[in-house]
Amino acid sequence: MRLEKHSKAWNEIKTNDSWAIFKIMGEFVNGYEKLSKIGPCVSIFGSARTKPDHKYYKLAEEVAKKIVEHGYGVITGGGPGIMEAGNKGAHIAGGTSVGLNIDLPFEQHDNPYIDGDKSLDFDYFFVRKVMFVKYSQGFVVMPGGFGTLDELFEAITLIQTNKIEKFPIILVGTEFWSGLLDWVKATLLDSFANISDKDLDLVHLVDTPDEVINILDAFYKEFELSPNF
Repeated sequence: MRLEKHSKAWNEIKTNDSWAIFKIMGEFVNGYEKLSKIGPCVSIFGSARTKPDHKYYKLAEEVAKKIVEHGYGVITGGGPGIMEAGNKGAHIAGGTSVGLNIDLPFEQHDNPYIDGDKSLDFDYFFVRKVMFVKYSQGFVVMPGGFGTLDELFEAITLIQTNKIEKFPIILVGTEFWSGLLDWVKATLLDSFANISDKDLDLVHLVDTPDEVINILDAFYKEFELSPNF
């Protein structure tokens, strides 16, 4: 009986998985169609829990304004906190403001600063992550939680393994990020040799909007603006 029940449930799962492919394809097609038209953008990542009166919310807003003033649009995860700050800064500066929202059981809801025609909703994290990487000319990573770390390390891995073109990855907030970078160097590199010296060159650590812009501008004086794969 147990084997028969298991077999039946497994077959139902296989059927559901097969039909889910069409929904996944739909999210990819919709994302490619809309984001291919937005032009060069920079993604801003960070915690959904950061309040509007927090210094990092205000800093993310200023970073987004500077990014727009220098000819880029802004992409965020579309939610509250740092994401809202990024879209708000882009909106106030009159630039492209994109939100890649995802349905979550808590925290996530669209913020009001996304351009009406540039708000996309996703059910699948992996589809959303492809959109971030493909259409971003740089990652600006503010203090955040597991989701922010996930985006950061996936981008580093893709560049490290030559699966995508190199682009700037900029961590904002020395007080937040320095401990992690110290651990990466001391443990991953020095103690265990699990990464190479040059891998650390992929990441920049800054504290001001001007430093963010200087890194982006310096990089794209050497390389062309284009989708990453």
